[in-house]
Amino acid sequence: MTRVAGIDCGTNSIRLLIADRVDGRLTDVVRTMEIVRLGEGVDHTGRLSEAALERTFAAAERFAALAQEHGVERMRFVATSATRDAANRDEFVAGIQQRLGVTPEVIPGSEEAQLSFLGATAVGRDFAQPVLVVDIGGGSTEFVLGSGGDILSSISVPMGCVRMFERHLHDDPPTAAQVDAARTDIRRILDTVAAAVDLGATRTLVGLAGTVTTITAQVLDLPRYQPERLDGAVTAVPDVLAACRFFLTAPRQVRAARGFMHPGRVDVIGSGSLVWSEIIQRVQGEVAARGGMLDHTVTSEHDILDGITLTA
Repeated sequence: MTRVAGIDCGTNSIRLLIADRVDGRLTDVVRTMEIVRLGEGVDHTGRLSEAALERTFAAAERFAALAQEHGVERMRFVATSATRDAANRDEFVAGIQQRLGVTPEVIPGSEEAQLSFLGATAVGRDFAQPVLVVDIGGGSTEFVLGSGGDILSSISVPMGCVRMFERHLHDDPPTAAQVDAARTDIRRILDTVAAAVDLGATRTLVGLAGTVTTITAQVLDLPRYQPERLDGAVTAVPDVLAACRFFLTAPRQVRAARGFMHPGRVDVIGSGSLVWSEIIQRVQGEVAARGGMLDHTVTSEHDILDGITLTA
């Protein structure tokens, strides 16, 4: 047994998993998340802001204390979309090294996709194959098609809840014109995805990360965020699409009042919902064109964070 830690630093959140690793399986010790919005404004400025760096470094200091408290032997820190896109990422790398004693890996989208697939499938669920794993982040979304644990194809695209929110959804709720512009952007990106990944081969569609788990919590009408109910939840496509419409059209105070809603996700859940709904409908259409049927989605609490920790 090895006490390991993984840190996933994305565009919207930074997450820590401390776990005991035995024979390629993890037993959670600590799993926590903070919304730091590291990628705030990166799509426009190309730089990580000083305020975003300060929020992220403060969270890293808290994570360092937890790692010391729980006797972590090995740690892996992975940074994804926002840091890949930032001209001043060296400042971020130096700040993390100072606080955690590890060098953050600014990984390419292809590796991000592989880690997401590993994290989602390592728990050993009996999915109908092939499985399409979709990880919706703040700045990017990863698509990985796999069968029997083997990756068949994958792609990472610059389409996430923060990026779409900052590009298009400037009112609350957004105007019809803003939604149309975002939808056009998403569909254009999905054309690129479909050229790289055989979406029509999908037999199980698995959604990962905070956008998907929050939408699933709405489908299940949870009184609070309950990961044990969300993990592995199977939800009918019409119910998921209805939840997506709710988040896209409901005013901020209504979204914020949902007991499961993280305060740091209130502003971007509408854009994330639009991304997820467009993905579902595109995959559903591609599957139907091949004579198949996709009538449900699966939600996983296990994602890239688990993949990072497994490989620490």
